[in-house]
Amino acid sequence: MAEHLVVLDKTDAWSAELPDLPVLSARDYLSAAAGAEKKRLRVINLCRNYEYLGLGYYCSLLAEARGQRVVPSVRTIQDLSRRSIYGAIADDLEDVVEKAFDDAEVDHETGRYEIVVCFGRTETAGLRDVARRIFELYPCPVLNVEFRKQGPWQLHAIRPGNAPALLDARRDFFASSMMQYVTRRWQRSRNRSPARYDLAILHDKDEKLPPSNPRALQKFEKAAKSRGVELEFIERRDYGRLAEFDALFIRETTRIDHHTYRFATRAESEGIVVIDDPDSILKCANKVFLAESLRARGLPTPRSSIVRRETLGEVEKEMGFPMVLKIPDGAFSTGVFKVENAAALREVAGRMFRESDLILAQEFLFTEYDWRIGVLNGRPLYACRYYMAKKHWQIMRHRDQGAPVEGDSDALAIADVPPEIIQTALRASAIIGNGLYGVDLKQTDKGVVVIEVNDNPSIDAGIEDEILGDALYEAVIDEFVSRLEQRRAGAPDPAQKAQPSKVNGAGPGG
Repeated sequence: MAEHLVVLDKTDAWSAELPDLPVLSARDYLSAAAGAEKKRLRVINLCRNYEYLGLGYYCSLLAEARGQRVVPSVRTIQDLSRRSIYGAIADDLEDVVEKAFDDAEVDHETGRYEIVVCFGRTETAGLRDVARRIFELYPCPVLNVEFRKQGPWQLHAIRPGNAPALLDARRDFFASSMMQYVTRRWQRSRNRSPARYDLAILHDKDEKLPPSNPRALQKFEKAAKSRGVELEFIERRDYGRLAEFDALFIRETTRIDHHTYRFATRAESEGIVVIDDPDSILKCANKVFLAESLRARGLPTPRSSIVRRETLGEVEKEMGFPMVLKIPDGAFSTGVFKVENAAALREVAGRMFRESDLILAQEFLFTEYDWRIGVLNGRPLYACRYYMAKKHWQIMRHRDQGAPVEGDSDALAIADVPPEIIQTALRASAIIGNGLYGVDLKQTDKGVVVIEVNDNPSIDAGIEDEILGDALYEAVIDEFVSRLEQRRAGAPDPAQKAQPSKVNGAGPGG
């Protein structure tokens, strides 16, 4: 377990009533002799201010240079210095702020209200959810947040607060807030051997179709433990804790306008190894973008056309019937429709255009099953065949009521998969990056075609692991460890620099 260290301008500001944590002055921390050797330190920077090139700024800067986690990060300090950046969240929080002020006991006549946010908490009861959300976006020990009433109440400004001043004015509030923050991961058994790394798995226990079922998550946990990696399952509310971890594995269905993308982006900005990385999410989430990328690079795909309202008549002549219409950001067979005639085309496309300016039309290719090749860091990891759901043309049949119906599946050893399938999957995944992908393909009379590349592929116990068993989960954990070791050694991160793919049919790792 990583240690925490408090850094202050002057250590005499810290008293016995505050959390019992190691404390250093900023000048001592900045000296080469103090703290530089502790790579897994979690630094809480409580300097009076974080002005550019001041002591507080340098403490965060050198913490990151030493490979330590720090709040606030330099990225957060820079973001808070420019209203043009943090002001962008005002629109996202508009409804939340307005509702909060409807319930909060504040003087609405003044038209201005400020709160102090301390490690994500505030003393104003009605604004606690707003405070938590702001801290998740800009993790800083103390924030001064100003709201103004311009019609409805709106977020006006977010500024780093003066932590030493708060120690005097609201010592009990500061102490309880800080204790709640650090004890989430501070109180652990002292008899356990220290883990090499801390890995977080982001998941949603209430998600109906998660990318990994509960038994698979348990197997990831077991694999991590066997590799000396401490694993913790986190949820959306844990956004502000990302800096506590060395790596993040997203096991929740990803979307662009979604907290999963914000988690990936924040993790990457904090120097945390992350799968799925934000670039992979961007490239895979939109089927229009993906289809164009595959086509432009010569990958075999179903005949496709990007459709706008004004070109709907043209696609009917070009594609013929039946055809498949896809909403750009659908997942798990949602947002995908087969149309049999012109009337159905106009009706279904009309509904889809209410959600998106562009939709994707593809020729309909029926096969008994779809191939899914799992690819990790440019190498084949697993192979599955997903059969169409009974009396349906997709592997998953969504119903208006009740749970979706899935077709059967079977897993195969990589060596037993036709080489053309493997090679095409590797070419397709290389377009996206070197993360973890699931490449969906069809084997037709005219050859192999790529349907899509998924950045967040299913790994379910009893399905994808049918051949490899625990070795599948161990391969994923080993990839995280490899990337962390490379980063520690200063080598290029494989997620940033693609390596040539090799296939020899030997299973995970080639």
